[in-house]
Amino acid sequence: MAKKPYFSINMLEDSMENKNRKTFFMFLLAFLVAFFIVSFVEVLRSSFFPSGAPEIQTASAVSPEAMPGSFSDLTERVKPAVVNISTTKILKGRNGSGSPFGRSPFSGPFGDDFFERFFGDMPQRELKQRSLGSGFIISSDGYIFTNNHVVEQTDKILVKVSDGKEYEAKIIGTDSKTDIALIKIKPENNLPFVEIGDSDALRVGEWVIAIGNPFGLEQTVTAGIVSAKGRVIGAGVYDNFIQTDASINPGNSGGPLFNMAGKVIGINTAIVAQGQGIGFAIPINMAKSILDDLKTKGKVTRGWLGISIQNITEDIAKNINHKNKNGALVSDVFKGDPADIAGIKVGDIITEINGKPVKDTHELLLIIASLHVGEKATIKALRDGKEILFKIAVAERKDKHEIALTKKAGEYFGISVQEVTKDIAKQLEIPQDAGVIVTDIEEGSPADDVGIQPNDIIAQVNKIKITSIKQYNSEMNKATQKKGVMLLVKRGKANFFVGLHME
Repeated sequence: MAKKPYFSINMLEDSMENKNRKTFFMFLLAFLVAFFIVSFVEVLRSSFFPSGAPEIQTASAVSPEAMPGSFSDLTERVKPAVVNISTTKILKGRNGSGSPFGRSPFSGPFGDDFFERFFGDMPQRELKQRSLGSGFIISSDGYIFTNNHVVEQTDKILVKVSDGKEYEAKIIGTDSKTDIALIKIKPENNLPFVEIGDSDALRVGEWVIAIGNPFGLEQTVTAGIVSAKGRVIGAGVYDNFIQTDASINPGNSGGPLFNMAGKVIGINTAIVAQGQGIGFAIPINMAKSILDDLKTKGKVTRGWLGISIQNITEDIAKNINHKNKNGALVSDVFKGDPADIAGIKVGDIITEINGKPVKDTHELLLIIASLHVGEKATIKALRDGKEILFKIAVAERKDKHEIALTKKAGEYFGISVQEVTKDIAKQLEIPQDAGVIVTDIEEGSPADDVGIQPNDIIAQVNKIKITSIKQYNSEMNKATQKKGVMLLVKRGKANFFVGLHME
């Protein structure tokens, strides 16, 4: 039997040792590569996300509290303070003429007197016009908020409370400008009443519920969200509505709009006849601000500064080097009124009142309306780019005062003028040096578009007072070189600025 060669065993051992060494080095190499990759990634992460910086969180789903599964508990809690209001108005007319059309079908072109000569005096007949609305109790002794249009010009107001009892109500105070009314009943016992919220803190997207009497269907509850705030819908000077998609229908007027805390944040008031999911409510803070006046005076006394104002257009802003269109431009100051006494001048731009920013004339009107007569108001204004503070004692606004003057600004020149003669000054009851008078406007020009008319008086050109045609031509020549001009125009007793720009 042949012997196994010795060198083959040694070769086998060497081969195994080499294999183990190779495996070890491969493992070591893999470890080093992995360590290098991890270190490199860590360096990159540290570069983009410094130590101590918060980690980026992924978007989470809306919490269940934001999407209520039921409004039942809230409804049960607030419904007892909501009332139904029915009103009756007595219309008088002749027998046979007491129709909705208001006169006899026989009157025709001859009038009622023609038939009276033949048939004698016809007896008077009473017609009862009925309507429905809603309201909510704000105190245990029976004070109720509703809309002015629900109760105005009515002869009888009946209020049905949650337990079914009916009471005749008396009008305590009304304000047609905000469409708010305060009425009162005399209950047998203390009544449940609502908790008043803060409409300024209301956010778009919040859940709300409306309770009222739509189409005579008592205590109807609808739900939705706040769609927008500060809506201007053309209802009046003090438009500032909350828009909601909670269903509001005829009969809901005067009812409450609740937030999810069960607090009233609005008074349901208006609808868009051809729209779905578009209703409007008066902010409750507006009602709170006039409550004392309605209780004690039966009407609202509003603040008055004694100025005319207008919005700042792009052309006006460009001509006065105003960086944006924010603020209200003073176009007239009434002599002897608070603004005049305080030192406010035509051309000043009001930017703040009592720390509240003034974006435009509408916001200024709302702020002034909330001021109390006799209150000292702090007004911040810009004059030639410099800030000035004024302290003004607020006076009482009279209905005859028109504060807001809004005019459309043009882009081109197109105005013919002449001197104000003695005869013209006498006819228009103005000083002879009041400016120059417009004699003609080029048809179709932007000066025509802006609304400047013959017989208007141009009192200022780029804030320079005009007393003669020579001065007017000089200032307009300068303005032409700049391709823009701002004019102060006087029409009757009203003053307003216009900005003209040439392309």
